Amino acid sequence: MPEASVGAPPLIEWGVAALALPGEARSGDLHLVKPVGTGVLVAVVDGLGHGAEAASAAQAAVAALERHATESPVPLIERCHRALQGTRGAVISMAVLGRPDRSMTWLGVGNVEGLLLYGDGTARSRAPRASLVTRGGIVGSELPRLHAVVLPIAPGDTLIFATDGIREGFAQGLPPEAAPQRLADQILARHGKGTDDALVLVARYLGGARTRG
Repeated sequence: MPEASVGAPPLIEWGVAALALPGEARSGDLHLVKPVGTGVLVAVVDGLGHGAEAASAAQAAVAALERHATESPVPLIERCHRALQGTRGAVISMAVLGRPDRSMTWLGVGNVEGLLLYGDGTARSRAPRASLVTRGGIVGSELPRLHAVVLPIAPGDTLIFATDGIREGFAQGLPPEAAPQRLADQILARHGKGTDDALVLVARYLGGARTRG
């Protein structure tokens, strides 16, 4: 479980489940979870297609995210775009979850689906969840105009990123109290298409509160 600083209460609890397309040695679906200052960067990258070239593109994107993680989402995507030129490209969704202001800034290019499930049952919006509105395009070749969205978050809110190897509707019937790793495993097992690489990342915002243990 990553922490924003040494000795600080954890900001998020997270889990990931992934599976390469049967017959492929490497997956083109990768992730990064990295503490940054008082927050944490969460990103999922899907290299176009599958196989070695998709994996290489995804690895180049993750390396760029790792190198420049302190930057905000829009310039981060632009960094990835430059790093992926000459590759087959990738689609990327990312979020930065913050500690002091309890906000989440998220941004997506392509079809990595993002959901924020509210954990407190209150009507902060008119629905129990928020969906990431991604921009069509390919990081590395066709970058759209970028616009990050900032949302208020509260302890117990759960962020889910899923690549297109996961069928739509994966959030239906999820046990909200389950640990993130269990949720990720369940989504992959129940909703994986089996015709592409697949990855699910689940991150629950703790807000820096100390957990029972």
